[in-house]
Amino acid sequence: MAPAGVRPAASAPMDAPDRARLLSGAHHDPHALLGAHLVPDGVVFRALRPFAQSVAVVVDGLRTELENTGDGIFSGVLPLDAIPAYTLSVTYDGTPFETQDPYRFLPTLGELDLHLISEGRHEELWRALGAHPMTVDGVSGTRFTVWAPNAQGVRVCGDFCHWDTNAGFPMRSLGSSGIWEVFLPGMGEGARYKFDITRPDGTRTLRADPMARRTETPPATASIVTESDYEWNDAEWMAGRAKCPVHVTPFSVYEVHLPSWRAGLGYRQLAEQLPAYISDLGFSHVQFMPLAEHPFGGSWGYQVTGFYAPTARLGTPDDFKYLVDALHRAGIGVLMDWVPAHFPRDDWALAEFDGTALYEHADPRRAAHPDWGTLEFDYGRHEVRNFLVANAVYWCEEFHIDGLRVDAVASMLYLDYSREPGQWVPNEHGGREDLDAVAFLQEMNATVYRRNPGVVTIAEESTAWDGVTRPTSDGGLGFGLKWNMGWMHDSLEYIQREPIHRKYHHNEMTFSMVYAYSENYVLPISHDEVVHGKGSLVSKMPGDWWQQRATVRAYLGFMWAHPGKQLLFMGQEFAQGAEWSEAHGPDWWLLDPAYPAEPDHRGVRDLVRELNTVHRREPALWQRDTDPSGFSWITADAADDNVLAFIRYDADGTPLLAVSHFSPAVRHGYRIGVPEDIPAWQEILNTDHARYGGSGIHASHPVKTESEPSHGRPTSIELTLPPLATVWLRPA
Repeated sequence: MAPAGVRPAASAPMDAPDRARLLSGAHHDPHALLGAHLVPDGVVFRALRPFAQSVAVVVDGLRTELENTGDGIFSGVLPLDAIPAYTLSVTYDGTPFETQDPYRFLPTLGELDLHLISEGRHEELWRALGAHPMTVDGVSGTRFTVWAPNAQGVRVCGDFCHWDTNAGFPMRSLGSSGIWEVFLPGMGEGARYKFDITRPDGTRTLRADPMARRTETPPATASIVTESDYEWNDAEWMAGRAKCPVHVTPFSVYEVHLPSWRAGLGYRQLAEQLPAYISDLGFSHVQFMPLAEHPFGGSWGYQVTGFYAPTARLGTPDDFKYLVDALHRAGIGVLMDWVPAHFPRDDWALAEFDGTALYEHADPRRAAHPDWGTLEFDYGRHEVRNFLVANAVYWCEEFHIDGLRVDAVASMLYLDYSREPGQWVPNEHGGREDLDAVAFLQEMNATVYRRNPGVVTIAEESTAWDGVTRPTSDGGLGFGLKWNMGWMHDSLEYIQREPIHRKYHHNEMTFSMVYAYSENYVLPISHDEVVHGKGSLVSKMPGDWWQQRATVRAYLGFMWAHPGKQLLFMGQEFAQGAEWSEAHGPDWWLLDPAYPAEPDHRGVRDLVRELNTVHRREPALWQRDTDPSGFSWITADAADDNVLAFIRYDADGTPLLAVSHFSPAVRHGYRIGVPEDIPAWQEILNTDHARYGGSGIHASHPVKTESEPSHGRPTSIELTLPPLATVWLRPA
């Protein structure tokens, strides 16, 4: 029945080329064809509803049937002077339902957003692109936006159209920005979707949303519309985290592969266990291996397809926020691995996203990562750089992440990384440095630090690149900390040798102090050192089971006393014998009291707890981590004895003496030179203590300073050095 005074809809044919492009998914402006438009005879209404039996326009409660012109296009002209408020009544299988017309809405992305995106300066890009539930003109729905500048056309499809791409909703191109947009009324939380993209050559590809904030659980690959309603309870933590820089605070990190730490538990279940476990051991921070969505679990998260979505394997984005919140309330900082170096080639994700090299470099020599079979980002393209910089900001601001450990920085910095001559092109100055990557890392660090005081960025960078942790204002990359891969490699090489051979490699334990203050370092015993046949930390050690555990304890005592922050991968804190596997995680059964060797493993864990406790209590071990005057060798050349001794100083000059002995012999009457102004020293930690599984050789009383020269000092103390042990002493 037509509205009063209005005749039934007249025919409104569509221009043939426009019709063909619309139906093929290759039209740049479907809103110019669909919806309601003024024409000389009145108002033309058009709707694209494949598989509908009929479509009617409803004005003031009265229906006017539109003509079915074939291929799912319904149209008609009503003799009206203006475009009215209207809805559509669409009938499928004899059942009509009333809906708002997506093509009656103006663009929902503002000019400022488009300008910032075009300039590559949209620091909150996740608020502009992707799928966002919202209300427009009083109508609830979801805005979909995607960057695909070389596409002929884009449609959004999903479970709401039964994944029939021909029944998807065409999106409009917003000028020269490369952004496509459509607002779908009635669409909301939980809808699954992808973008059906018509490439420049006319072929089509179905893609997940690069900006999706929630995804299906792998191996499913659809994006999911989501809207957070999480209410944070960590205000005290967030307000306090910027009070003191990490360089001058105790900072010890427990590295976790979250899916396997307690296999089978989700984010919320982990929130009931992980904070308590880390708090008990005294670590200041937890570092998660990558949690952004990734299709292959065996990559441990290092081949990311959903850069803005926490992996659905463990729950929803709000579930992940719950875990971070619980850790903060327990006083634990949260670091996360972040992987901007490369992405996998999956044909539903970023690779050749719109039919061209979009996120990756157009030059295959720059695009293909030679080691991992992945693709490298084009850091010279400002939209790509924006995608990554905003992503770093996103994790810090939306999920309250306290720090990002940036993976594979070296592979980003060098054009010739893992490439032979002829496989790479020098930069504009003829050098091997990737100047685009340098600019990206500087921008990322500067932006994150400016917007999020108290957050730290950490570089996994394995070369001697100068200024990794130097401020960007001074020409550095701007990271807060850098993994000390040299210390890790050298010290593990030393410690794996038989004690009788260690004297020939003593420099492997001392060389790190030559460059210890060139950067702000973290000492990492990470997942990379306990996989792929390398064995666990304890299994690297020579000797029998007692000696292996003793050497681990001595090594950890040396590590916690050495300048720099500490990182230890899960399972190593209780001397797990098997190397790590993502399939089953740590061997928790080793800590079952019913297991006969449980005291051996518990002893190592008890030591780790004590290391963190004493370390936090003694400012000398962290207050001047980046100040050369906070360290002094006592002896760096006692190679025949396998002994290293040094002093750390706090801000007031109060010393702490650390002595490490990497021989299985007991050395009685061993003289150590000490400052003459300290009358006596008290042992505050001994890795050979019986409660840790050691032999129990320790000084139960203060050790008096004697006027006997040693190690170039006029005074000294006499110690009994336990076998394979580290001892810490402070003024009594």
